[in-house]
Amino acid sequence: MNKSRFNEMLQASFKSEDTEEWLDVYFTRPIGLVFALFWNKLGVHPNAITILSIFLGIGAGYMFYFTDLWHNLCGVVLLMLANFCDSTDGQMARLTGKKTLVGRVLDGFSGDVWFFCIYFALCCRMMGQNVPGTALHWGIAIWVLAFIAGVLNHSPQSSLADYYRQIHLFFLKGKEGSELDNYAQQRAIYDSLPRNQWFARLFYYNYANYCKSQEKRTPRFQTFFRKWKEKSEEGVDLTDVRNDFLDGSRPLMKYTNILTFNVRAICIYVTCLLNCPWVYMLIEILVLSVLYIYMHHEHEQLCERMTERLGK
Repeated sequence: MNKSRFNEMLQASFKSEDTEEWLDVYFTRPIGLVFALFWNKLGVHPNAITILSIFLGIGAGYMFYFTDLWHNLCGVVLLMLANFCDSTDGQMARLTGKKTLVGRVLDGFSGDVWFFCIYFALCCRMMGQNVPGTALHWGIAIWVLAFIAGVLNHSPQSSLADYYRQIHLFFLKGKEGSELDNYAQQRAIYDSLPRNQWFARLFYYNYANYCKSQEKRTPRFQTFFRKWKEKSEEGVDLTDVRNDFLDGSRPLMKYTNILTFNVRAICIYVTCLLNCPWVYMLIEILVLSVLYIYMHHEHEQLCERMTERLGK
């Protein structure tokens, strides 16, 4: 395959230029595409790659339990490989059209498993270590710190960042280019499924609640989007509003990128190699939470302005 053809396929595998990180564009996605072409040639399904990424992520968590350089370097490599596989399955699905319900479940599940294992390993690693500047062990305190960092900060930050990306893609590419779903729609699918389809019901039940949590945190967007759909159904030309919304949303995409994988992974790599992973948890709580609050505030303000535009 020549370079021109490879670059064409690479561009086709991107979600959009607005929502792709620099590190992904020039590092993760090209490597992911090489992997995707290789696995596709062997007839391997994207879901198998996602399952592989889960085991790689678990392995990374195990390696980060240890304090020596060798194990931590192995953890870095394994987590990078897990991320390459995660990129590969998405690129394969977009290029080949091999999208399935199981794939959607695995895609959302894999990253959660990686980070759960990493947080768990880091807590086990640090329990017996001294709190810096004291003779006291971290003990149960590190589990509390991890809960605050992971459950109260990491999880809502990444879910809202993904929601804002999907919103941006919706206004940029339309429904076909986005995975912007809503609670009512997903709940209706769940209610329509027969009880013997337990796997599908379990997925749609949890996914509907996931959508609901995103919607609860974005009241001004929900108001704007309702008005947008009403005006669209009335046949109103919304091109200017759409363009203005994208102009306001585009600068916020850098925050959605920061609050997803790469920045967190780099912080984990550095703090584990320096044997101070508690610093990563503080970054999560003190730095990324501030970016999250700012991103949320700016997006809601943008939606309020757009709602006023539609009301005229």
